[in-house]
Order: sequence, then structure tokens, then C-alpha cells
Amino acid sequence: MRAANSLIGQAGIKPTASMQESRQTTTHAPSAAIPVSDALPFPTHGGQVRAVMAHFPEAPRPAYDLSTGISPYAYPLRMPDPAVLARLPEEDEEADLQAAAAFAYGVSHSNMVVAGAGSQSLIALLPRLLPAQRVCLLGPTYSGHAQAWRLQDVPVHLVTDPAALEQAATQPGTVCVVCNPNNPDGRLLSADWLHGLANTCAAHGSLLIVDEAFADFEQESVAPLLPHPALVVLRSFGKTYGLPGVRLGFLLASPEVAAQARALLGSWPVGGLGLAAGRQALRDTAWRATARAQARAAHTRLSDLLDAAGLRHIGQASLFTLVLHPDAPALWRHFCTCGLVTRIFADQPGRLRLGLPASDAAWSRLETALQAWAAHSKGTAL
Repeated sequence: MRAANSLIGQAGIKPTASMQESRQTTTHAPSAAIPVSDALPFPTHGGQVRAVMAHFPEAPRPAYDLSTGISPYAYPLRMPDPAVLARLPEEDEEADLQAAAAFAYGVSHSNMVVAGAGSQSLIALLPRLLPAQRVCLLGPTYSGHAQAWRLQDVPVHLVTDPAALEQAATQPGTVCVVCNPNNPDGRLLSADWLHGLANTCAAHGSLLIVDEAFADFEQESVAPLLPHPALVVLRSFGKTYGLPGVRLGFLLASPEVAAQARALLGSWPVGGLGLAAGRQALRDTAWRATARAQARAAHTRLSDLLDAAGLRHIGQASLFTLVLHPDAPALWRHFCTCGLVTRIFADQPGRLRLGLPASDAAWSRLETALQAWAAHSKGTAL
């Protein structure tokens, strides 16, 4: 742990108590009710609750989704007049959405804002937008980034040490990718460290992409650094505002790069509902401040429940936490049998991500499930 904390400090990461590994190291064995031998297909992403729960017909209903890291505090959207959906978006509506996003993200001019149908669609756009001889990802992290570049036959390298990413940035033609906060472990890098990395990229002919999908409730955004010659920032709307079905996201970059991105997306990249939702919510600073405070309090509550169950967990992101357990699939199945869908990772054994419950009933279900897991674990350890 001492060496890990030293590395964290060098990288500009802000360690908190939630990042320290718990000293409780009880080994949990699966209960008889957990179908450990079943070959269940783990979802590629969060969500897909109906598909997952089809494998657990005896579980209580409704099932509660804790798998996505989406805010449980949905923005009270005023739905637009249905007539908006019967016509194409107007240019002034699109311009106003860009202005609202520039305001929300601290960008000095709306000409550095590109709106799209969710940040995932913009991730897929990046290999067409940015020249790259190779990509270096700081991970383990969100798999969509590696997938997008590999589909364009760009070599992708994964590093786990921030110092290794700094070294990669000195190689011309490298695109460095950082998720901040990181998904799924909630690691948070300081904006100052990322600023230095962006400067290193600029000095050596490289580029830096910072995916800030979960950054709205944190304090380490690099978006205000724009325009920066080597920096591209991604922001998600649905995660913060609890409206993932709207499908709205933003790419923030220099005016030149932003103009190229808009040209690649073509006309009408955002529909009428997304335009209406973004223009309302992105300017509502009071709501965002309240939701941020609610998320931080809920994260603390979740951490306390995990501690009480003897489960190790890490992460600084407000909207989720990562449980570290040697038999994470068994824990995932246990939650499913209790009517709770969490996020399991086929390529990251020993990890399970939990988002924030959205209701008192969901919190109660989670607490009961954790108590049952802890009781069984204590019984098997005797």
C-alpha cells in the first residue's frame, strides 16, 4: 500500500479513504443459492436488466439496476411540444445547445463545442478525426475506446502506470487516452497533472483525449484549458442528469478540431428531444449543485454498507464504487438472486462495480443483500 500511495501522489491523484484497501480480508465462498456453475453471458456494458434477470426467474421483482453508474437523480425535464419532433432541428437551436454546453463545462466559446448522440458516438468518431500512429490508454478503463481505435486498425497499448503514459506522450503520433474519473475504478487524476500531460503531448506531436463522462460531480475538469493544441475532452449528458435515453454527449476541442468533427457528423447530429433537454439542464446550476451533494452523500452511504459487509472497495467517483473480491462473479450472481443488477467485467476478474440506488426500496434491497452475503461469509469462515 505504501508503494501504491507513493505512485498516486506522483500522478497527482487525490487519494481518499475510499481508495485505501480495507483491512478486512475475509474470503467469501458462494452460497448454495448462487448458481456458480452456470455459464451466464456477462453483458458487454451496464444495463440490459431484462436480459440479465431472465436467468434469475426466482429473484424478487422489480429488479433494480446498479450496473450503469448513471445518476439516480433524474433532471425534471419539461418535455418539449410534440410538434418539435415533427420537424428538423433549427440551426439556432443547435447553436443555443452549444452555448449552454460551453457555459456548463467552462469553455470560453461555443465554437469549441460539438454535440452528438451520446458520448459513445463521439468516441467512435475519434479515429476518423484525429491522426494517430498508435494509441496509449491508461487502464484498465472503459473498453469502448480501445474498440473504436482497433476497428480502424490503429495499434492500442494499455498502461497502468501514469508515468508510462507520460513516457508514451513523448512519442510523436501517439494519442493518449485517460478517463477521469476512471471507469470502472473511480480513480481521479488532478487537472494540474493532466495539464502537464497535455503540454507534453503538444511539445512532442502527440494528442491527449480526456474522457470526462463522470466529471460533472467532481472538481478536476480540464475543459477550461481549451483551446489547447493537443487536448480533446469528452462529456456525457445522460450520466449526470439521469437521462441516458436522451442520447446526448459533447466533444470539446480547439475551434479547428471542433469544426472538423461537426463536418464529419453531418447535419442534425442531435434530435429535438436532446436539444430541448440539453438547453434546459445545462444552464441549471442550482439543480446540478444539489444533485452533486446528493450523489456525494449517497456514495458515502454505499461505502458504509460495503464496509459493514466486509467488502473491499475503491474509487473517488461520486456515482459508483468498485468492489474488489476474488470471487466477483459469485457476488454478482448473489446480487442477481436478490433482484439487483451490478456491473461485472469478463476481462477484469475480481472486480464488481456498483452504482447508486435510486429509491428507498432499492437501498433496502441492497442492504438486505449485503447482510445476507456477510452472514453467509461469516458462517463459511467458522
